[in-house]
Amino acid sequence: MPSTLTLAKLRRYAIARSLFKPTTLARAIARLGFVQADPLRAPARAQDLTLRHRVDGYRAGDLERRYARLAIEEDFFVNYGFVPRATHSLMHPRTPRTAWSKARAQQAQAVLDFVGERGVVHPREVDAHFAHGKVRNWFGGSGNASTQLLDAMHYRGLLRIARREGGVRLYAPGVAHAPTTDPAAALDELVDVAVRKYAPLPARSLGELVSHLRGGAPQWAHLRGAALQRARARLPHAEVDGVSWYWPAGEDPAARRDEPDPALRLLAPFDPIVWDRRRFELFWGWAYRFEAYTPARKRVRGYYALPLLWRDRVLGWANVSANDGQLSIDTGYVTGFAPRGPAFRSALDAEIERMRSFLSL
Repeated sequence: MPSTLTLAKLRRYAIARSLFKPTTLARAIARLGFVQADPLRAPARAQDLTLRHRVDGYRAGDLERRYARLAIEEDFFVNYGFVPRATHSLMHPRTPRTAWSKARAQQAQAVLDFVGERGVVHPREVDAHFAHGKVRNWFGGSGNASTQLLDAMHYRGLLRIARREGGVRLYAPGVAHAPTTDPAAALDELVDVAVRKYAPLPARSLGELVSHLRGGAPQWAHLRGAALQRARARLPHAEVDGVSWYWPAGEDPAARRDEPDPALRLLAPFDPIVWDRRRFELFWGWAYRFEAYTPARKRVRGYYALPLLWRDRVLGWANVSANDGQLSIDTGYVTGFAPRGPAFRSALDAEIERMRSFLSL
């Protein structure tokens, strides 16, 4: 790799390849390969905040409204979100790490028969019919046992998400998948999906992404080490400032001439540009943390701070809320103050207007 590759070029390459020209919803998801989901809405869900920069004319909730007509599935990949059906098929049939007891398997079969009879069910229908009761959830609260069972059945591929209503997942019978004859090749394809989404990647981040595939393909957890070795051998890479970087085959960040986008963008906390916190600090020299689950008194930047990208720099963050049709934006900056001059103010005003339109205010 030519010595002309610098951290600045990698930074611009990362932004330009991720913030491609807005296209259709189906094409944007196919190009991204995976859209991470999050239930919090501040001012919109993470998947909507991610897609608004990459889909022409996107409005909050479009993914939920159009999901049933798209060739995608809700599923766990390196995190939970939305993947094209081709990627979904690579991960199934899935063998979970925890085996069910005989009683649990019988309970799941009864629910599967119930869903099969009705075609599509709301969780409260299952809860009303079976009265499974309450269980303790992962964060210590109480939840419906039926919801937990439906989640587990969905993860195993017994059920799929047919659509959502008001953010609530509606379930339908899953689709049977034939076991792959080449697990190593399938795992390599999954690694490539992750690399295309988050490249360029520091070596340690590449290793962590491959490790995260245990959630999407637990049946191949023991093959991840070999998959990582193959990825390091076959993916283009170079060392820049003492860090090894990897990116997809066929791309050359050193040869690109990516000019900074003059637009200002407020990014989702899980946007591919900022998702890798290690890369974030290498690129922009400060630490960004998602603080929604941090006690209020310990928050530094706010409940749902959106990284503020202008040109090729993440200069700060903004907390955005929409109440009674009014948009409120509270910005903060790493240096303590906003850049001077009309260019930044104009770019920020334009992003505020785009946010209003996105939220249909």
